Amino acid sequence: MSLNNVTINSEYNDTDWSADAGERAHLLQSPCVESAPKAGREQSATSSLGAVFIVVNAALGAGLLNFPAAFCTAGGVAAGIALQMSMLVFIISGLIILAYCSQASNERTYQEVVWAVCGKAAGVLCEIAIAVYTFGTCITFLIIIGDQEDKIIAAIAKTEAGSSEGSHWYTDRKLTISVTAILVVLPLSIPKEIGFQKYASALSVIGTWYVTIIIIIKYFWPNEAISPGLVPTSPPSWMSVFNAMPTICFGFQCHVSSVPVFNSMKRPELKTWSWVVTTAMVIALFVYTGTGVCGFLTFGSTVNQDVLISYPPNDVPVAIARVFIIVSVLTSYPILHFCGRAVLEGLWLRYKGVTVEEDVVMERRRRLLQTVTWFLLTLVLALFIPDIGKVIALIGGLAACFIFVFPGLCLIQAKLSEVQESNSRRWCALVSYGVLLVVLGAFIFGQTTTNAILVDLSG
Repeated sequence: MSLNNVTINSEYNDTDWSADAGERAHLLQSPCVESAPKAGREQSATSSLGAVFIVVNAALGAGLLNFPAAFCTAGGVAAGIALQMSMLVFIISGLIILAYCSQASNERTYQEVVWAVCGKAAGVLCEIAIAVYTFGTCITFLIIIGDQEDKIIAAIAKTEAGSSEGSHWYTDRKLTISVTAILVVLPLSIPKEIGFQKYASALSVIGTWYVTIIIIIKYFWPNEAISPGLVPTSPPSWMSVFNAMPTICFGFQCHVSSVPVFNSMKRPELKTWSWVVTTAMVIALFVYTGTGVCGFLTFGSTVNQDVLISYPPNDVPVAIARVFIIVSVLTSYPILHFCGRAVLEGLWLRYKGVTVEEDVVMERRRRLLQTVTWFLLTLVLALFIPDIGKVIALIGGLAACFIFVFPGLCLIQAKLSEVQESNSRRWCALVSYGVLLVVLGAFIFGQTTTNAILVDLSG
């Protein structure tokens, strides 16, 4: 069946919550992709190579620091690589399904596709999930800032990071995180538009690649102060392998921003998009595998949840990597906050039944209140949750929903609308695959969330 002839009937445009579709798309547009007027779309459209770069950039991020610990949790190099390879098939297929449903529904963002294809209930659930996910990621960013600042301060003061001996009040972790966040993160988060995101994206890519290269180099030429622990070669139990899934889901999750990227391409076709996402995910796989394997083998079972913490404070190349990560995270926090704030704003406008133009004055007040509340909550939680592994364990389960559950639901709903093909083997196979995605994603979400809560309670 030709994709160009596929349409999806939904009650999306009939719901009382709905305002104009173009208005919603503008409000909820991912900041990773700039919207262009229709007249200038051809000139500003993204090439296939540019789309690869954007998808790789969306996939690579702070989760990189947790991959060596994920390999340790999975039970070694073989188990970690096997887990990544097996999940990559589902990750890529999810990206292709979302592009297919985007064409069929004529929607341009992830949440808009879910609304149009799966209906209001799934759409609202998806938007809430995006808000919670971006909120948790912002907490992770602040924790990472504290981790890196601890090491940098320890190197300057020539003390052991985290040690209270010989430390001063102004080097306290909670104070340094708070000061950095208030002076830098909060002012960058208040504006309605985030024009600097293009520079932040380039900086994030440079920082990520530098961290990967340094970790690989330090494995082959290790610091004399590093004494690796035991290196497991097999998982202690099959459940330990599943405990590594949140990190992999968190690391490879680029699905929310993938729909705007697909629609920004010069030729938004499934065949071209399949090549784009496959290439991008293979690149991300090599980066994550290189970091995970070399970081894990360097420290063994003693590797920290944030691998950069495991290195000595006085290691200059690693110190530069810490600075890169801090700057990258400082500029990435406002972008994630922008996404979450836009989703919350969209939900509020639908609930009130007003348009953006009708609510300009209250929008300014509401944006300030939302930003300050969001900032204070993430800051407080980051101060009292010093381990990024705990946060990633929770939001990694949500990432599994974006990778598995929502694409699976979209595929099922899209194929169910094709009644004339309901007897074909291909139709049955695709519906079955959609069910598999939903079940697998629900299992990962339930398992990782339960484990995170149990570990937190036992701790």
